[in-house]
Amino acid sequence: MIDYVFLGLLLLALAYPVAVYNRLVALRNRFRNAFAQIDVQLERRYDLIPNLVETAKAYMKHERETLEAVIQARDRAAAAGRAASRRPEDAAAVRSLMGADSALTASLGRLFAVAENYPDLKANQTMGQLMEELSSTENKVAFARQAFNDAVMTYNTYLEQFPHNVVGGSAGFRPAQPFEVEEREVRRPVRVAFD
Repeated sequence: MIDYVFLGLLLLALAYPVAVYNRLVALRNRFRNAFAQIDVQLERRYDLIPNLVETAKAYMKHERETLEAVIQARDRAAAAGRAASRRPEDAAAVRSLMGADSALTASLGRLFAVAENYPDLKANQTMGQLMEELSSTENKVAFARQAFNDAVMTYNTYLEQFPHNVVGGSAGFRPAQPFEVEEREVRRPVRVAFD
């Protein structure tokens, strides 16, 4: 009888870490998938920006610096996005993407503020369509960030609980970085409609 109890305890002691490890893998895959959804929307955003800038160039000939700043910010954000998409569990890569994305949002805000001074640009149908697509994409990015942050929170909470932290730590699991917007003015959504 004692042998069965001992065997049962031994099996439980072996099965529990395996169950915790498998749960951590599932949670990590869930937040990786959620990051992939952010990545899809950010790529869509990055693809729209050159068209937006090209349309604006025809009207904003004296705003070359503003237009170039948007393209440079877009290129930095796209590079940071590619790095983060390869390893969304790498907190430094996600922080780098957050910073680059904040800079892009700020430069887009400056572009839209300057564009207000160009009535012909505001009336351009192509520009209006691009602005509408960008606005829709911004909303999708916000929803994807929320889903990612929820998945990261679930993963981090599970990883931090005892004894999961012992199993996870020994297996090399590290806390994930949520996708947060740092700067207060960047927290406001990009205003993409002309009055």
